Amino acid sequence: MRPYLLIYRFILVNVIGFALLAIAALQGWVGDLLAADVTNLVIVIFAVFVVGLVICSQKIVETSLHIDRLKRAAPDRPELTGSYFDGPPELLAEALKSRLFSRIAVVRQFASALVVLGLVGTVIGFIIALSGVTADDAGDVSTVRPMISTLISGMSVALYTTLVGALLGLWLTVNYRILSTGTATLYAEMLTRKWKSLTTIAGPSSAM
Repeated sequence: MRPYLLIYRFILVNVIGFALLAIAALQGWVGDLLAADVTNLVIVIFAVFVVGLVICSQKIVETSLHIDRLKRAAPDRPELTGSYFDGPPELLAEALKSRLFSRIAVVRQFASALVVLGLVGTVIGFIIALSGVTADDAGDVSTVRPMISTLISGMSVALYTTLVGALLGLWLTVNYRILSTGTATLYAEMLTRKWKSLTTIAGPSSAM
């Protein structure tokens, strides 16, 4: 793996993502979306996405730098593996995998939360849409226009929040995949280095 490859992938994916977002804003789609969302739930969803993206970026940088340190370091420096390997040798691999992947699980949870918030927006939108419709007023011509307005407003909230939650959830999931791939590489590097150090230590002992 080339140095800082994870970071380059992260930058590329998000440059493309924000470029598409900028195009949508220039086309007026973002403004229309925000104007149609009377609940401001779209803003909440985007804020959650930004927090998740910031956390993901920090972990990608940490993972990338750790991988590069391991690859450049001499084989006789097992201390670079840190405290991930405390415990019985037979449990090292499973303990390491659990520790590493538990560190990045929060990013996956943020991606899932975005989809859930989109679904919550769908439910809220339908509630708003149906709140203006009553059986008693359905036959009154003077109340039809307000009911249609409320119905359209509610459906806009439902559709837009679902769309934003799904798209931002997908965006953050792509970043999580990059982080997950880097974590798997880090896991393999650390495990290989540790087993080599254990073999080196056990070699002289077995020879005696």
